[in-house]
This record gives sequence, structure tokens and C-alpha cells, in this order.
Amino acid sequence: MDTKAYIESGILELYVAGRLSETENEEIYGLLQKHPELLQEVLEIEAAVIKLTASVSPHAIDFESFSGRLNTSETKVIDLKPKKPNWMSYTGWAASVLLAGGLLWTLNRNAELQSDLEVANTDAIALEQQIESIRDNLSDANSVLAVMRDNNVTKIPLGGQGDFAETYANVYWDKDNNRVLLDADGLPEAPEGKVYQVWSLTLNPLTPTSLGTIDDFNTDDNKIFAITNTNESEAFGITLEPAGGSESPTMEQLYTLGVVSATP
Repeated sequence: MDTKAYIESGILELYVAGRLSETENEEIYGLLQKHPELLQEVLEIEAAVIKLTASVSPHAIDFESFSGRLNTSETKVIDLKPKKPNWMSYTGWAASVLLAGGLLWTLNRNAELQSDLEVANTDAIALEQQIESIRDNLSDANSVLAVMRDNNVTKIPLGGQGDFAETYANVYWDKDNNRVLLDADGLPEAPEGKVYQVWSLTLNPLTPTSLGTIDDFNTDDNKIFAITNTNESEAFGITLEPAGGSESPTMEQLYTLGVVSATP
């Protein structure tokens, strides 16, 4: 089993998201028992989801720093004659200190709350963007899986050619919608200044028709590309061409080739 291709297909994300049928869940559960790398991938996906939903913790209040601001130096008073303590004066002084301390704590606390609110708003926006990205990825994965599993879609394996015998690719041709899904994971990165070009072929006589170049091949993680194809294709091929593509395929740089079978 090609576990790398299975991981990159996106089906494990659907498994974690609970978007699969009971039969599919049981099938994947069985694979997780047999392939530790698949189980590790599921654990990493779950950990990423948990991290996204983590709450924002408020900052602690530094009461030690606050209480230090209320310390006052002791003042010695020499009485010239006995007299009753002026409790009203002491009470007023203490109330002033407490009021000043309370205002200081309130201002500091308000500043902290404002900072926490700004951080929470920023984190909430980032979280929404990450969740939206995950939804988009799951939607794309669902679309790809739907095409690959459709009985009316023709799968054409493209085998390596000549000096590039180790390369491979797969074409999923949806004739009803004039669309091709190209799984090019078996191709190496294109050298600088070069691009892969996809060809639709008729065989008698041999006539190539360009389906376009894959300009973002090196930067695309999944290596799955949607291509429009309105031709009555009898075969598909992929060549390496100069940036911008070529009018006709460079046969010395033919990496993969596959013939369309008579039935899907």
C-alpha cells in the first residue's frame, strides 16, 4: 500500500472530521492498525484541531507589585501635651490612600483587560481563518474523492518512458464534464526554467494537442491538478518543456504516457 499517496489524498482529514460512512470508517480503522504511519498522521490531524480550539487564558494580576505601592514610611510625632487621638484625621488619611490605591488598581486592571481583549480578538480572527482554510481543504478533498470514485470517470495510468522509467502519473477523465484530474505525484520537481506540459493524443495518425503547462507544480503540495479537456483523447502524455510550453512535445523529454482503455 502506498501510504504516502493515501495520506496526501485527504481521506484521513475526512475521517477525523466524521464525514465518512460507517463502512469507510471501519475500513480506515483497520488500516490504522496495520500501518503506524497512518495512525501517526491521524493523531497529528487531531492534535492540530485541538490546538485550533484552545481558549485564550487571561493574564494574572500582580497583587504583590500593587501592594508595594501602598507602603508608607513611618513618621514620628512628639506630643507637647497629652491629647486625644484625632481619629477623623487618621480615617481621612487612610481613606485617601485606599482611594488612590483603588484607582491605581482599576486603571491597571482596565489596561490589562483592554490588552486581553485585543489579543482575544486577534486570536479569534486567526482561528476563523484557520477553520475556514480547513473547511476549504476538506471541500477540495471531497471533490477529488468524488471524481476518483465515480464509475463514469475513466482512470488512465501513465507509465514512465525511456530514461524516466521510474516516473508515473494517473489521469482521471470525467468526459461528461470535459475535465481531467491529473495526479502527478510520481513526477520529480521540474528544473529551473522548465515546466511539465500535458498532452492529449490521437493515435492514428499520431496527433498531440496541448492541455497546458503545470506552472505551479513545484509549489503544489498535493500534486493534483484540474485540467479542461474537450478532445476525443486516445492517450495522454507528459513532457518537460521550456517555461511557457511548446507547440509540439519534445519526445526526448517524454516522462509518462498512457493509452485510454476501451471501457472506464
